[in-house]
Amino acid sequence: MMKANYHTHTARCGHAEGTDEEYVLAAIERGFDELGFSDHVPWPYKNGYVHPTVRMHISQMPEYLASVRALAEKYRGQIRILTGFECEYFPDYMGWLADMKAENGLDYLILGNHYDHDDEHGFYFGHTRTAEQIRRYVDSAVKGMETGMFAYLAHPDLFMRDYGRPLDADGRAAAKELCQACKALNMPMEYNLHDRFLSPITHRKSYPDADFFDIVRQEGVRVLIGLDAHEPEEIRNPAQWELASRELEPFGALFEDHLCL
Repeated sequence: MMKANYHTHTARCGHAEGTDEEYVLAAIERGFDELGFSDHVPWPYKNGYVHPTVRMHISQMPEYLASVRALAEKYRGQIRILTGFECEYFPDYMGWLADMKAENGLDYLILGNHYDHDDEHGFYFGHTRTAEQIRRYVDSAVKGMETGMFAYLAHPDLFMRDYGRPLDADGRAAAKELCQACKALNMPMEYNLHDRFLSPITHRKSYPDADFFDIVRQEGVRVLIGLDAHEPEEIRNPAQWELASRELEPFGALFEDHLCL
């Protein structure tokens, strides 16, 4: 069985810490076979807007790519390091994203559906509280998946951060619709551990949500673990990975240990 994480951020996003190499060394220490860097993509907003605590400036992208690729070469033979980005579905910029991915030879992209339209004026889906807001989240996520540009759907239960528990009829319908889209497009969902690492005692406040992933299992959707690491310790600390592995045992063959990239 392989050990891989494709959801790794860097300090460039403004809400993570540690050097790129510290993440790599932590992964090697913990026996990872693959580590993918997928920091938040720097959208080329027409007005030049950059959210200082959400994503790097687009001028930092060349250095980010160069750093990750230098580490891939330095630690070749010890770990496979991949280069990617975590992205939203912003219709105005999908053409740019496709061109940027090809021009830079990225290994993969993941769909982290945080906002609709943009992160300057768009609604943050982690604050979802109403059926109408759930509808917006699902529509945006499905349209993003349908582009065929993304390797998997990150933290699909993001909309549950502020939503009531247990899931009501609208929430369950949303979960099933996301599952059906993933199955139709042969796309896995991520069992995201970031919130759990930050709050080990109250980790059920957000993702991974047991009720949501019970629906995922029943619908037969493939899943993989994502650390969503914002500091090297999230990779170095084995407790949450081991807990998640046990929780995903009921998924059987639906639990995948790596992406075929």
